[in-house]
Amino acid sequence: MMERVRTLWKSRAPRERMIVAVLVAALVTLLYLWLVQTADRARGQLMATVTTLRAQAYRLEEQAAEYERLRTTPAATASVTDLRALVQSQAGAAGLSRALQRIDAPDANQVQVVLGAVAFADWLKMTTGLRSQQVRLDTCRIEALSTAGMVSVTATYVRTKQ
Repeated sequence: MMERVRTLWKSRAPRERMIVAVLVAALVTLLYLWLVQTADRARGQLMATVTTLRAQAYRLEEQAAEYERLRTTPAATASVTDLRALVQSQAGAAGLSRALQRIDAPDANQVQVVLGAVAFADWLKMTTGLRSQQVRLDTCRIEALSTAGMVSVTATYVRTKQ
């Protein structure tokens, strides 16, 4: 096969050989440039992917550390204090002591609270504070008062079961 190519090459005139050589060199150059451009484009895409993957790996490591920290943290336990006293202290912390009309404790895990005129946001703050103490709102009746944002509340709070 090589002998045939050599015979064909020698049968051409010097000018034709020059033109073929220039065309082959141009073709090889274009092919090389196309390969370089394709490789460069792929490299840019891979670099973007690597950056994204590194960020994801960093977040996963942070989440794993947080998971390990949470796993070793002891579980939150319900407050051992009297539920009535706990509700009364949360009402005081939310600034609702004056509006507190009645607190009844039918049993150790349930408290009924009646609040007079209170700001809804303050009552919500008290309820959120109780939730962090493992006490949830069981039933509630809220009546809007004539003053904007003011309500009267009758609510039953119970301890969450572990």
